[in-house]
Amino acid sequence: MNLHEYQAKEIFTRYGIPVPVGALAASPEQARAAAKQVGGEKFVVKAQVHAGGRGKVGGVKLVEGFDAVEEAAKAMLGKKLVTIQTDAHGLPVNSVWVEKPSAIARELYVSAVVDRTLERVVFMASAAGGMDIEEVAHNTPEKIKHVSVHPAAGLQPYQARELGFFMDLTKEQVDQFTKIMLGLSKMITDLDCSLVEINPLIVTKEGNVFALDAKLNFDDNALFRQKEIANMRDPSQEDEREREASKFDLNYVTLEGNIGCMVNGAGLAMATMDIVKLHGGQPANFLDVGGGTTAEKVTEAFKLITKSPEVKAIFINIFGGIVRCDLIAEGIIQACKQTDLKIPVVARLQGTNMEKGRELLEKSGLKITPVSDLTEAAKTVVAAAQGK
Repeated sequence: MNLHEYQAKEIFTRYGIPVPVGALAASPEQARAAAKQVGGEKFVVKAQVHAGGRGKVGGVKLVEGFDAVEEAAKAMLGKKLVTIQTDAHGLPVNSVWVEKPSAIARELYVSAVVDRTLERVVFMASAAGGMDIEEVAHNTPEKIKHVSVHPAAGLQPYQARELGFFMDLTKEQVDQFTKIMLGLSKMITDLDCSLVEINPLIVTKEGNVFALDAKLNFDDNALFRQKEIANMRDPSQEDEREREASKFDLNYVTLEGNIGCMVNGAGLAMATMDIVKLHGGQPANFLDVGGGTTAEKVTEAFKLITKSPEVKAIFINIFGGIVRCDLIAEGIIQACKQTDLKIPVVARLQGTNMEKGRELLEKSGLKITPVSDLTEAAKTVVAAAQGK
């Protein structure tokens, strides 16, 4: 789960991480009032969306005067912002953050992620912060330093100082940076964060260290004990199908292809998408219905897949270990009838009662093609999606 910048900055403040003064607005008139509340003559107006790269596409504006704040907010609100981190449709801008500008001397980069291989939180820092940090990571990775945190000990001050001196901060700035890092470490532990990013972390001309931006992601599996965080969710920033899938315990991710995939098991789902691409197709989604799937889940999965007009064929790849293939076949038939499915379906059922399952599909009278071999199934569904 993601938060908006303004929400992340509220949390930062609780953990002693300094951020610039700002106020939230949901209309141009509110933006003017927010600017008056912030004070001063110049302001930064930031579109609030769950995506980075806003500054490169007009989502961050430095303006002067209350009229300019109102005009900037009017240009953003109610629109969709398309950045390098969104799809072609973009994300809706429902609010803006009006902030006091900072006198920037340097732009740094700090982030933390859960490294599942190391089973630790890893902090990263770079003196080359700002909008082009992705290029830094790709072209000059030596400019980024990592430290891993032992879960029993937590982040140690010496580790924070190590990162601070790596970024050529002064002793006084390293002291400020260390407090920020220790606050971030405590926040990650307290709130079950899966990612924290500050880009840029700035050094002002007065020599102070501030978090100019803030990005927070949280582990969905921990939201049951993070009620306050869960209540900060903004459904308008999430894919409608992915949100709907979560209600039925389906793992769904929207992609840009035209072959809908329904698979049980994340590993098998990844392999299924790979073999579809190998044979010239493009998956429209990742969809794991789980090992103990039911006919009801299959029906809901079909509804999700068929909501996309781009889908021209559906590939079902089920291994019946826990669940019986004949029950899955019944669910597929039921789903096809309920959704009045017109597009072709290729189904590969392997495992318990697979012969009975295939027989049910063959006798259904629907546009369902049972195929036992994975490669043949992939070729068949790619051809079907291409109208061959």
